[in-house]
Amino acid sequence: MEIKRVFDILELYKSQYRKNDVLSAKVNKNWKKYSSDDLINYSNWVSYALIKMGLNPEDKISIISNNRPEWNFCDFGSQQINIVTVPIFPTISNHDLQFILNHSEAKLIFISDKTIYTKLVALEKELPNIKHIISFEKIDGLMSFDEFINLGIENEAYEKVKTIKESILPSNLLTILYTSGTTGIPKGVMVSHYNMVSNVIACQGFAPFESTWKALSFLPLNHVYERMVCTLYLYRGVSIYYAEGLETIGDNLKEIQPQVFVSVPRLIERVYEKITATGEKLTGAKRKIFDWSLRIANKYELNNKNGLWYNIQHKIADKLVYSKWRAAVGGKLVCIASGGAALNPKLERIFLCANIVCLQGYGLTETCVVVSVNRYGDDNIRIGTCGPVIEGVQVKIAEENGEILVKGPNVMSGYYKNEEATKEVIDIDGWFHTGDVGTIVEGKFLKITDRIKEIFKTSSGKYIAPLMIENKIKESRYVEQSMVIGEGQKHASALIVPSFTNFKEFCKDNRIEWTTNEEMSKHLELKRIINDHVKQINKVLAPYEQLKRCEILTSDWSIEGGELTPKMSLKRKVIKEKNILVINKIFSVEEE
Repeated sequence: MEIKRVFDILELYKSQYRKNDVLSAKVNKNWKKYSSDDLINYSNWVSYALIKMGLNPEDKISIISNNRPEWNFCDFGSQQINIVTVPIFPTISNHDLQFILNHSEAKLIFISDKTIYTKLVALEKELPNIKHIISFEKIDGLMSFDEFINLGIENEAYEKVKTIKESILPSNLLTILYTSGTTGIPKGVMVSHYNMVSNVIACQGFAPFESTWKALSFLPLNHVYERMVCTLYLYRGVSIYYAEGLETIGDNLKEIQPQVFVSVPRLIERVYEKITATGEKLTGAKRKIFDWSLRIANKYELNNKNGLWYNIQHKIADKLVYSKWRAAVGGKLVCIASGGAALNPKLERIFLCANIVCLQGYGLTETCVVVSVNRYGDDNIRIGTCGPVIEGVQVKIAEENGEILVKGPNVMSGYYKNEEATKEVIDIDGWFHTGDVGTIVEGKFLKITDRIKEIFKTSSGKYIAPLMIENKIKESRYVEQSMVIGEGQKHASALIVPSFTNFKEFCKDNRIEWTTNEEMSKHLELKRIINDHVKQINKVLAPYEQLKRCEILTSDWSIEGGELTPKMSLKRKVIKEKNILVINKIFSVEEE
């Protein structure tokens, strides 16, 4: 069946996909499953209840919640009556929350819990448009989601919903997604049904999807990345299981044994760190076999280019080692889609060798999301690239600065109530200027090299692209995060957040007493480990790129702390401001 509006997907569940676990989430430590009928019924009840509460087509409502089936019910229920959703991250600052709700003129909010309600209460006098708040979890004094659904059941409006649905065009506004960005106030990206549907259709072949598959979902639905992919799952009949949280991903993978999930590179890096940490605890022959298997993985080439002797060794390593890695991620995984930031090619190669297929893609909120992606099929994967550009989308590289320009049905119509900002990124010929620098490899594969705004120049006039260097720094399991600095300075340096979890294990194994994160960040052994790692990195960098002084910080960067965007990108300006004394110290020391 062809779909033209996102809610057309519901028609597929009336006949094509009859199943009892379309959407599932943990309730009281047990999986609560929603069937095909549940998806349709709850979506309709949401539509009826919204109509009863006085909302009209083109009104805005907000969803501020963790991932859960209710999120989807509210989304589809709003779509069917042409109400525009404004998803907001639960961890958002009060300042941005107030701005988004007022700027979008949202009239109703669905929230997940009391933490969010506390934020809204503090801003109550500053939110004049909000008429209703409905909570998925019971909160005294608020309408619960169950009560809201009962309102819909008691006020069935089938004919009215049908009439509104028939009037909705693919070009109608589906959602407004406010980008947190790394600087400035949030901008509302206007995404139409056409934008979302075109991306879903173009991406449906990146993996060999089957309606018997399960997907684990843990990245925020509030972001276009997970939302588009979950829409794709529903379109292809893949059952979605929502993880309890980031800390339970490992357990949830083993429980549901999914065939697919999407991730950001940092979480893939953590999987690798756990694998290597386990290997480092082995002794004797087992340790030698583990180290040998890593050497084999580091030499892996696509398309059977390694030769017969390598293939023999690979089969042995797969039986003894790689099969255990696959078991740790559920045992049935077909692929992981990676996006949001650059995936380290080393990890990509190692996981491909172990038949844990990481398919790196590229896109932005403004392109709803995918521009290019590595995919299944003949010769459609290249390590270190973001794969071929998807069908229907055009990409060109600007001659003057290497910027990636995009045109296609997935490109947003503009920023909500911000024509000036729209004109800054979409030129008169319709090309969207991404702000990313890249190149086309082999005439087919898009490769991202950096962000225009993140490339900086040292006082000697040399340009440094920090992304590649930061990825190399993070290859150490004792590094959690890093940011290369040095704009206008004589040399490049880096701020490094250590992996306290992994260093704590090291201390335990080496009988070093653990005190506090702050004290241990200054420990001589940690400094030695990281300095040795940086020395190895410097050997492969150009002289002007080499890191002269690296400072180990005492605490993690986080979304809640304001240093990271919700997709875990660095907010460089914030990090610099918070660490200005450390940075001044680095560059005030005279060069030796």
